[in-house]
Parts: sequence; structure tokens; C-alpha cells
Amino acid sequence: MDVLVERVAGLDVSKGDVKVCVRGPVSQGSRRYRDEVRTFSTMTRSVLLLSDWLAEEGVELVVMEATADYWKPVFYLLEEQFEVWLVNARDIKRVPGRKTDVSDARWIAQVAQHGLVSPSFVPPPRIRRLRDLTRQRTSLVRERSRALNRLEKVLEDAGIKTSLVLTKTLSVSSRAMIEALVAGERDPVVLADLAIGKARSKMTDLREALTGRFEDHHAFLASQALAHIDSIDAQTAAFDRRIETETAPMRRQHNLLTTIPGISTRLAEVVIAETGVDMTRFPTAAALASWSGVAPGNNQSAGRSYSGATTHGNVWLKGGLGDAAAAAARTKGTYLNAHYRRLIRRMGKKRALVAVMHKIVIAMWHMLTNDARYQDLGPNHWQQHPHQAKRRQQRLIAELSALGVDTSGLEPA
Repeated sequence: MDVLVERVAGLDVSKGDVKVCVRGPVSQGSRRYRDEVRTFSTMTRSVLLLSDWLAEEGVELVVMEATADYWKPVFYLLEEQFEVWLVNARDIKRVPGRKTDVSDARWIAQVAQHGLVSPSFVPPPRIRRLRDLTRQRTSLVRERSRALNRLEKVLEDAGIKTSLVLTKTLSVSSRAMIEALVAGERDPVVLADLAIGKARSKMTDLREALTGRFEDHHAFLASQALAHIDSIDAQTAAFDRRIETETAPMRRQHNLLTTIPGISTRLAEVVIAETGVDMTRFPTAAALASWSGVAPGNNQSAGRSYSGATTHGNVWLKGGLGDAAAAAARTKGTYLNAHYRRLIRRMGKKRALVAVMHKIVIAMWHMLTNDARYQDLGPNHWQQHPHQAKRRQQRLIAELSALGVDTSGLEPA
């Protein structure tokens, strides 16, 4: 088997230590290779000693397996001096029962030396910082939803049914009523009078909904839930400001992405944080779609096709794309909405949304590659296609025949 890299280091990283195997020729020009394995702590001082040893050995390539978050401090220190690859654990899986940390390091070095693995996408430092911020903000948004659900359970336990009357559990009117309940007010007439705007047209229903058994126990739980939600809102606002500062140099790409139906300001920030703005890392649009986890799987054996489910992909980007696809499917007079409606009849809602996610990813790659705005193809794009027009004519003629209409003189154009 050909040797593509003469001197390579394979790293098996755990939380406390890293096993390092340096593989290289026994002597200059020799075709025999030797392995030398050492163990280093993952403390910064020890990793710097590891870097010095790799430099002394003349290592050309450092390869490590993606293990939880333990690879990050080692990767970030070594990337300043070496070409470092992070590889998917799935690509270098060992045979069960023949696996140790040392053997893993040796195996990583061996497969890397022969070019049997490819590096995963690790964004540059600026994008990594932005990624940390957007992921933490997403976690905060999810935590707020959980806190809101807990507040709703407290109100349900007390027999307060404002969510049946008002559109939001924590609208301005609802918030005022909950705070009054926490403060000790129990009269449903007084509470309902706190409604503002359109909510005042529902006074009778509100009085009925606010008649319950709200006790001091519920008041304590509700006050804590409100305080938690307010704290999360303050943190989210701080993250929004920081993210806006980090994305300022990439404002052009951000504005381009928001021209796609369904892509909001927040989702555009998530896309930039997860993929970066340099699309050269993804040679084709299909490569980006596959990495995102929205491309159909390819599973065929002995001439038979098996499950074509999408791959795991980048879960943070995939979640954002799901929100974007759901929003795009609700737009009016757009290509993405027409594409969704065309597929939903035979694929169902979930698969049709994944297809819309795929279209959005393809558009993103071309837009960021060519620095171009989104060009909507229009809701009638498929109907204007000659092949699709003929198929539609055939389908309509078949429907007329089923209704008893004489279609003998009708033929597709």
C-alpha cells in the first residue's frame, strides 16, 4: 500500500491524557517503518511538550479522533505549528475486543499514513467563537421554552386557564395578570381588567378563566418561573449583542442569506457559525448538503436499495434548517412553498420539509460561493417545465376519464 505521508502522528485523546504514536521510516530512505508511543497529560504545559516532541520527530501530519470535547484543547494548541486533522470516529472504527488506547493511536497513525481517512471540517478561530455563542443562545432559547412550560403547568394546577383565551402564555396582558396573582390578587374581575388591547374584547372569557384556586404555593412557583424567564431573557439579549458584534465583518454574507424565504436574522447567524462563509471547504453543494445531514442516504447492496434515511449531520445546523424550512413552507407565492406543497401529497409533511431543507442548503452554497442574492424561481416553476407540463396534462386527462368524460380526442401536447 502506498505511503502518502512519511512521518505522521496518531493521537487518541481522553479527558486526562493523550496517547501519541509517531510513525515514520526506520532510517532515511528506508521502506521499513517503526512506531513510537508516548503518553502525555492533557494539561497545557504537557501538550506543549508534546508539540516540541512532534517537531523533533519531524512529523508532517497530526491526526486525532473526535472524542466528545476532549480533542479541542489539544487540537487548538497543535494547529499553530502542524497540519492537524480531526477525523470522524466512524471512519476509523476498530474491531471490538482488539481495542486499547495505544492500539487506537497506532491504528490512527497507520490509516493516516496511507491516506485512508479524510479530515472533518474544523472552522477557523473567528467562526469557532461565533459558533460557541450561537449554540449557547440556542440552548437558552430551549431552556426558556422549558421554563414557560413549567409556568403553564403551575397555572393549570391552580385552575387558571388564561392560555385558552389569550394567544400566548406570557403576553403583556397575561404577564400582568400572573404578576397580580403572585402579589395576592384573587378577584377574577379585577384580574381580567388588567387586559389591554384586543384582549379586552374577551373580558367575559377571561373572568371565567381566572376563576381558580391559586394559592400561596402556586404564587411561589410562578414567581420563581417568572424570575427564571426574565434571567434567560437578559442572557439572551447579551448573547444577541455579542453575536451581532462578531458577525459585523460578515454582514454582506449575512444579508445575502436573509434573502432566502424562511431564513431570519438569527438563522442566518446560525448558518454562518456552523458553516463559515468560505465555501471552498465544501467542493460541491451536494457535499454541504451531506455534511448538514439533509441529503438522502445511499444504502445499496446486491442490487437492492435499502433505507435512504438522512445521515446524522450537524445537529445544530440541521435544527436551524428545520425552522427555516417550516417558515418557508408557510410563505405565499414562493418556489419553496410550491415545492413543499408538491411533495407533501406523496411524501408526507416530515419528508417534504427535509426536501425543502435540502433546497435551502443548495441555495446557500451557491449564494455564498458566487456572492449572489437569492433568485426565487416562482411558484409555477415546475409547471412550466416541459416534462412536468406533459405529466400534468396526462394526469388531468386521466381524472376526466375517471369522471366519465370522453377524452378520446384529447392528447398531451
